[in-house]
Amino acid sequence: MSPKNPGSKREIFGWAMYDVANQAYTTVVISFVYGAFFIGYIVPEGSAWRDSYWSIALIASMLFAMVLSPMAGHLIDKGQSKKRLLAISTIFCVIFTSLLWFVEPGYVWWAIAFLVISNTAWMLGEAIVSSFLPDIASRRNMGVVSGIGWGVGYIGGLISMVLVTILIVTADPSDQVATYIRQNQWSMVAISIYFLLFAIPTFVLMRDHRHTPDPLLVRKPLRESLNLMQTYREQPVLMQFFLAFLFYTAGVQTVIKFIGIYTSSELGMTPAELIPIFLATQISAMIGAIAFGFVERRIGARATLYVTIGIWLVAITSMHQLQNIAEVLGAEAKDLFVYIALLAGTGIGSIQSSSRSLVGQLTQTNHAGSAFGLWGFFLRSAAILAAMFGVVADIFSRQNALLMVIAFFVIGAVLLARVPLGGTIKQRLAEDEDRAKQAY
Repeated sequence: MSPKNPGSKREIFGWAMYDVANQAYTTVVISFVYGAFFIGYIVPEGSAWRDSYWSIALIASMLFAMVLSPMAGHLIDKGQSKKRLLAISTIFCVIFTSLLWFVEPGYVWWAIAFLVISNTAWMLGEAIVSSFLPDIASRRNMGVVSGIGWGVGYIGGLISMVLVTILIVTADPSDQVATYIRQNQWSMVAISIYFLLFAIPTFVLMRDHRHTPDPLLVRKPLRESLNLMQTYREQPVLMQFFLAFLFYTAGVQTVIKFIGIYTSSELGMTPAELIPIFLATQISAMIGAIAFGFVERRIGARATLYVTIGIWLVAITSMHQLQNIAEVLGAEAKDLFVYIALLAGTGIGSIQSSSRSLVGQLTQTNHAGSAFGLWGFFLRSAAILAAMFGVVADIFSRQNALLMVIAFFVIGAVLLARVPLGGTIKQRLAEDEDRAKQAY
């Protein structure tokens, strides 16, 4: 996209609404509600590998998404409709999330099957909708637009969490177990309906933005979309960034995937206690994502990523030492966790938004599908590393497993320092200017 030809506000709004829609799935199903419900009520009582069952569902869906995301991106760059592929992934996610209504306690593998399909579809949709970013934002403004999209997505998380935890799941599990289970099942239907309704503006307001395919891509077989060595030779800077992205994102994904289990099991927090913390964290995440989008425009994506990685290191180290810090300060661990959650919240959206923006800045417009398909590939690879937290926690304890998360962020920061971003970004800006001159 030319810097002089940004997307309309109407399209940006439609694009951002998909973040509002899909955030409900990852917030309720993956992070906060269904994960804890699955561990506590679907998995048989007394099972020694409770966290590992959840890891199986996550890892399997990541593997499918790792394969499908680059393929979808390859098809987009060869001329396939982005909106059609996005609609297919959305429908699959909605249907199989609603099927969790049928899963009763003990039906572990049915739950895993529905989770794998719905989560795969959700991740595929996330990669596809992100590939619209170069179409609706100039390279200089991508950080702002990406930040706004990611930021307003947290509004979706807030709405869906309130819908489920305040209006639907109201029973006390200590003396109303059957009602509590049924309400959790109905919450999956509610999230499916929510996702579908809030995604409608995306399909109504956004254009398809098909580009003239690169002749080399047209001749490239679909199977080569996963040839990472060839991609490295063609786009070395992008692939070097993806390697750094892989590690620091694994840290973020660990928190997203396991925070509900960690707070309920390690801190003994009930869903009722988590609601105000979650609401406050979503607000801090929304503010952080939007604010850091404007910060990125001033200091650049790399510097912004360093700031957010620093925030995460402080937050995770504090979680690891939570009991010691609580003893020194004479405070309750639960109370201190609130402040840590708010701190992490400011970085959770901004680190992901800045990464998405940077992919767009490094990529030629008619290669955006493939680039964001690979973004999806490495994002899911990071999530597979994150899912290993469950196994490590079962072996060494959840508290010690936090050291693995700290290592992810440190390795990511070191690798990011070695990526020569500036030259490629300037080259892409020059290419945009040349196309703009030719258009006029």
